[in-house]
Amino acid sequence: MNKTIRRASVFTLLLVFALLIRATWVQFYDGKALAEDKDNRRNTIALYSEPLGNIVVGGESITGSARTKSGDLAYKRTYTDGSLYAAVTGYSSQAFGATQLEGIYRDLLDGTDNRLKSVLDTVTNKRSEPGNVITTIDPDVQKAAYDALGDKKGAAVAIDPATGKILAVVSTPSYDPSRITTGDSAAWNELTKDSDKPMTNRALRQPLPPGSTFKLVVAAAALEDGLYSSVDEKTDSPDPYPLPDSSSKLTNENPSAPCEDASIRVALQYSCNNVFGSLAVDLGQDKVRAMAEKFGFNDASQDVPVRAYESVYPKDMDKAQTALSGIGQFDVTATPLQMAMVSAAIANDGKLVSPHMVSQITDSGGNALENYDDSADTTEIVSSSTAEQLQSAMRTVVEDGTGTNAQIAGATVGGKTGTAQHGENNSKTPYAWFTSYGKADGKEVAVAVLVEQSDAARSEVSGNGLAAPVAKAVMEAALR
Repeated sequence: MNKTIRRASVFTLLLVFALLIRATWVQFYDGKALAEDKDNRRNTIALYSEPLGNIVVGGESITGSARTKSGDLAYKRTYTDGSLYAAVTGYSSQAFGATQLEGIYRDLLDGTDNRLKSVLDTVTNKRSEPGNVITTIDPDVQKAAYDALGDKKGAAVAIDPATGKILAVVSTPSYDPSRITTGDSAAWNELTKDSDKPMTNRALRQPLPPGSTFKLVVAAAALEDGLYSSVDEKTDSPDPYPLPDSSSKLTNENPSAPCEDASIRVALQYSCNNVFGSLAVDLGQDKVRAMAEKFGFNDASQDVPVRAYESVYPKDMDKAQTALSGIGQFDVTATPLQMAMVSAAIANDGKLVSPHMVSQITDSGGNALENYDDSADTTEIVSSSTAEQLQSAMRTVVEDGTGTNAQIAGATVGGKTGTAQHGENNSKTPYAWFTSYGKADGKEVAVAVLVEQSDAARSEVSGNGLAAPVAKAVMEAALR
């Protein structure tokens, strides 16, 4: 063989090797990436080629799958009472992906979770029967919250303090996920461009100033620190309270309330700003922050299992800002979930059981793959003595204070109202808050309600007027 032919043969052989290497690379590396690409239509076709598993509330599926009448997608997702449970389920859409429980447990619900595979499935690479998500949601409590909020813009969260089970997660206005399951772009545009933001989960993912409900956190810090030994000990709190290093004074909504040097009980009863501004400054922002963080503030990874937005107690404040933080203003923010956690810990003798809205996940036969009720963590937030005193003071708020609209015959109810300023110089309608606990006949519940906007006149916006009646309805449903 002459030199030219030999060189041509070697070059040709190298080309063949290069092609083999490239083909192998595409098949085993690029192929996997292409197969997993979210824009690969084959994935969507495969996802909806069979019915999905279901999300279960109160023993009944609130999701389903229905045969489509045309197209290359065999099934579409369906929802029972979609608007009622949208803040729980999220959506699973052929075009827009999946959110919340639908997104978190997508592999389980579509049968691709490895825990669902039998030996035969593994050998044949066959898609397994899908699993199901069993929630902690109580359908009666969920509906009570949804109906009580009505046409108000707001949210409610209910927690069983003893177990951490979330009994209700409601956000209004809501939406029906069924509208977007098949990729209806007109419906999608309408929902995403709506100024009322119906697809925002206000219960878990929209932190706002908590106003006077945050005073419970400051009260807990003052008692745990020993700044005051009892909720009935008089404080050193001038009325109005002169903000440190400022010409401004912190006044009270009710100028005739007995807030000067008031005890913590009386200060909670009448929601005295001067007392809690003073307490925050006397404690110092670091001690208040430490207590807030024990309750769950500043936690950027709060999963229930839906990731809740971080509730914030800020840093690097001056003393005037620290005083404002003591009444839940300045840059303090909280979700309704967070404020429900505060009441839950107080109601449970100072111990917070990690909140969760999924009880267990199962295979198609109902066998548990994971049980979240058994793995819920319990953390001591405050001593039982402090919790008992705060429970008592919260009862005073409901029995003879600013939260009387939450009273329930035959039940022990404690709460704290909040009316948080909104807009520059409080120019916009305030937010109405109520956080509470109820106990009756061996049952207990903690509830937080936020009313962001309603048809009420500005002068009528208050935690007791708007939020407390919603909390009452939710507690009544939970304590039946």
